[in-house]
Amino acid sequence: MSQENSTNNRPVWDIENSHPELVDHVKTKLREVVDPEIGLDIIALGLVRNIRIEDDNANLYMILTTPFCPYGPAMIEMTRKKAEEALERPVSIELGMEMWDFSMMEEGAMPEWGMW
Repeated sequence: MSQENSTNNRPVWDIENSHPELVDHVKTKLREVVDPEIGLDIIALGLVRNIRIEDDNANLYMILTTPFCPYGPAMIEMTRKKAEEALERPVSIELGMEMWDFSMMEEGAMPEWGMW
């Protein structure tokens, strides 16, 4: 996985270096995946930790806000579908076990959630 950005806990995705032209489009598509309990998208929450393209496939590494998230399986499947739409190639999802915390959220997302 890529290095964390030093100003916050946001990771630098591998595709930012290998395929920078795809980053904005994939972020836009992945913003359509919303955690139904929290009401924020997976990009704002910082759940997508890395995206890597190898040959004709892509690998997306993500975490959930809690290991026992009841919506986890549905969010993972929707994430895979949206990533495939954006990247126009098969995508496999790797689910990480690192603990999510508020510092992983996109800058400016916490006020939307009623936190600051």
